[in-house]
Amino acid sequence: MSNRAESFLVGLVGDGVMPSLTPPMHEREGDVQGLRYLYRPIDLLELGLPGESVGDLLRSAYRLGFNGLNITHPCKQMVLGHLDEVSPDARRLGAVNTVVIREGRFIGHNTDFSGFAAALASGLPGAKLGRVVQLGAGGAGSAVAYALLTAGVRELDLVDMDSARCSARAAELTGFFPDQKITARTTAELPHLMPLADGLVHCTPVGMAAHPGVPLDMSLVESRHWVADIVYRPIETELVREARAKGCDVLDGGRMAVGQAADAFRIFTGLDADADRMRAHFLELVAAEEVPA
Repeated sequence: MSNRAESFLVGLVGDGVMPSLTPPMHEREGDVQGLRYLYRPIDLLELGLPGESVGDLLRSAYRLGFNGLNITHPCKQMVLGHLDEVSPDARRLGAVNTVVIREGRFIGHNTDFSGFAAALASGLPGAKLGRVVQLGAGGAGSAVAYALLTAGVRELDLVDMDSARCSARAAELTGFFPDQKITARTTAELPHLMPLADGLVHCTPVGMAAHPGVPLDMSLVESRHWVADIVYRPIETELVREARAKGCDVLDGGRMAVGQAADAFRIFTGLDADADRMRAHFLELVAAEEVPA
């Protein structure tokens, strides 16, 4: 039977997910494709539930007829113990953000890495990938680093305030990509690293509405650098704005958000999403948020 004859019920599990733009993006794409597609946020904070309840929520979702769930903080690692199957990339990353429910089985995927890979390919086609500096080696940063290395980055300098975490991440990635050079660095090394880099990727909270500012001394950024940010609220972070003013090729955080959503839509429905159409809708949603009341 064709997917177009079915209905789809999907959810997003995590802390503080009520304002997420993912549900409306999915629902609009479903509408355009002629699907009955309903996407509901399942906010752990609103429900008073701990992250450890993710397994119970998965089983409840199956009983209630859900086709799948997106999973976000703090459950991306916790959910692993409740899955029947995990994609190789998600297994390597040790994190799952998309679970499809098929015939009573829970199958985990990671669209954080694939979403950034798609964003890089579509938003910065032809970007030089010889050497890249990445700021931030946390959860999202791990997925982005994996995507960069999968895309062919030869040398990756990982910069993080937590030196132990950064070193552990670099060692882990080196195990997966032995022919590429991954090095843990400190922020003090940025004046030495940036002149050697082709591009800069930002994966920390700096630039979010609650954490304004730029994550590095912008005098280190040259017009020849390409710059990618994964922060998308606001879409025009100070980093994106200042890098663009310098003449850099820039990738805003919305590209990754749309890439994640498009990949999850395909996993849930078996149908390809139109990423350009989803991005246009995403930009509409962000612009509506920024209009003063």
